[in-house]
Amino acid sequence: MVNTFRKHIQESLMNENLQIALDANAERRITAREQALNSLSEPWQILRQRAHNVRLQTINNLDEYLDQFTNQAKNNGMIVHWAADAGQAVQTILDIAREKRAKLIAKSKTMVSEEIGLNNSLEAAGFQVVETDLGEYIIQLRGESPSHIITPAVHLRREEVGVTFQEKLGIPFTTDIHTMTAAARERLRRTFIEADIGLSGVNFGVAESGTICLVTNEGNGRLVTTLPPVHIALMGIERLVPTMEDLALMLELLPRSATGQKITVYTNLINAPRQPHEPDGPQERHIILVDNGRQVMRESPLAEALLCIRCGACLNACPVFAEIGGHAYVNDQGESSTYPGPIGSIVSPGLFGQTEFGHLARASSLCAACKDACPVDIDLPKLLLRVRAGGVTLHTKDVERKVPLSVNIGLRFYTWVASKSSRFTLALKLVGYLSRIVAPRSDWLRLPSFTGWGYSKDLPRPARQPFRERWARGIDEISSPNGIQDNNIEPFKMTESKRSSDLRDGEDLIQRFAEELVALDGYFTLCTIEDLPQLVFDELQNQGISSVLSWEKNQLPHGFIDSLRSKGIKVSEEFNDQVKAGISGAQAAIAETGTLVLPSGKGRAQFVSLTPEVHIAVLRASDIFQNITQVLHLPEVRQASATALISGPSRTADIEMTLTLGVHGPRKVHVFCLEGE
Repeated sequence: MVNTFRKHIQESLMNENLQIALDANAERRITAREQALNSLSEPWQILRQRAHNVRLQTINNLDEYLDQFTNQAKNNGMIVHWAADAGQAVQTILDIAREKRAKLIAKSKTMVSEEIGLNNSLEAAGFQVVETDLGEYIIQLRGESPSHIITPAVHLRREEVGVTFQEKLGIPFTTDIHTMTAAARERLRRTFIEADIGLSGVNFGVAESGTICLVTNEGNGRLVTTLPPVHIALMGIERLVPTMEDLALMLELLPRSATGQKITVYTNLINAPRQPHEPDGPQERHIILVDNGRQVMRESPLAEALLCIRCGACLNACPVFAEIGGHAYVNDQGESSTYPGPIGSIVSPGLFGQTEFGHLARASSLCAACKDACPVDIDLPKLLLRVRAGGVTLHTKDVERKVPLSVNIGLRFYTWVASKSSRFTLALKLVGYLSRIVAPRSDWLRLPSFTGWGYSKDLPRPARQPFRERWARGIDEISSPNGIQDNNIEPFKMTESKRSSDLRDGEDLIQRFAEELVALDGYFTLCTIEDLPQLVFDELQNQGISSVLSWEKNQLPHGFIDSLRSKGIKVSEEFNDQVKAGISGAQAAIAETGTLVLPSGKGRAQFVSLTPEVHIAVLRASDIFQNITQVLHLPEVRQASATALISGPSRTADIEMTLTLGVHGPRKVHVFCLEGE
């Protein structure tokens, strides 16, 4: 298995396109994350420790919270299934699909489906399965598995995607990312509309309310949970939080850690299937709670890994992942692990066996960058060492692993050397001189490498004098490699962000909301109710739009829709995917993140804010709240079958980390805020 693993590592290191793609991902993700952390409501360390405690409490009392969540979800009208393993999970979905006589299944990104091998099983049974996340769609066309938890196609460059689209979609070759994104939008539009079943994952389940929460940026997550008549949600049993307050905390940390955003474009809160008075939404919602080794893992030394919220921050921070990518994490058959990187090197052995995946834990420098990046403060280096030790037996197929004779002799020799300072000092000097010979980048003897060490590991030039000798000789000024003294370099300063509790009395929430929305590429207009019809008409004229979809007129300001009709605008409340603009109201808004809050309900079609290219929202200034916690307590949000939190136009960065607006949801969001309302 180790030889197979090493072979994949070498192939990754030789892949120039992969190296360029991984470098771009790490640099941009880390930079974006650091910037996003500066906007936290409280200091990072305080929030991550709080999140750690919430997740730890959940895992320690998992059975209790699972019972509570299941009962609440059933009371809400959801159909809850339990799956002990991958086979049961797949069979449950097959049974539902056959019962509904489904043909086409539209999927949004779900790592649990990758874990259980769902797509192959569904296709083998005759169902058409289409991935709708752009990154997942690309790798499905290529017949590959995801290489990253958050960005599945991070290993590809635009030229490779262009070739794939040319071969699989029959479009002219192009390297223009916007053109490729538009082509994917066009091809997948019919999939959303014609799908018999929409299948999604679950980011969090809320025990107290039976709510499931999905976060996406492209809009496909909303589409597969809104348009098809049946929605199936795959959920690992560990993905629970006790309360809505706990959910608010996770939503503050997850997007910042995953993509460097304050909040994702779409945060979907789903409580129930479509109600009789609602114009759209699935008639059935199924939740499949998947164990697949999690309960066994909960009783093991690796239990802390179940705290993971799948943000991918540890992958972005890991220097090893940044060099080899996700596809290098393989078992002895050369099959990629569902979960790569530091967390995957723990979860994969924990769920699928030490024998099968225990070697992955050796792909780590144990530098602890992963621990520092983790938003729930998992001690990843400690867990990696536990896997390396080989003492974690979770499956019957795991066998006791004996220490090789060579390792045993080596450890005994090291113990003898290190037990006496004189021997250890001499050994360090010998290793230092030897390293100058074996290191291919040594600038001393400049001998070619004959060991292969530098192929995958750079050996820095060792110091000519050990630190102890330098200290003894009074050398207390340490220069940087270029000879410049470090005395004038300022230390890193942690800037404390503005806390929600410290906002000044009377702070203008309207201005804060407007600034945040515009920063997310949205548009904002403050106006009176009298000026609203003309301003919206002008916006439609500028876009060349004469027909709109709309909420029922009694869900919008009095006389507004009638005024638009009098100006020649055709307004419809029926679904039509050819209409380019949709007009909705907004129950509330969040100033801190520039987010609109749109709960479903009578006369409030969800497709209005989802399928058109332009979304126009009418918001009352008095409905702007400070933060997400306040909004999650609103009765309208708690009682709605589904609520969408919308932060700007849909977007993706799945191709070369290039931001592109208007993927599956609107490319433009314009909020008209009514002052004095």
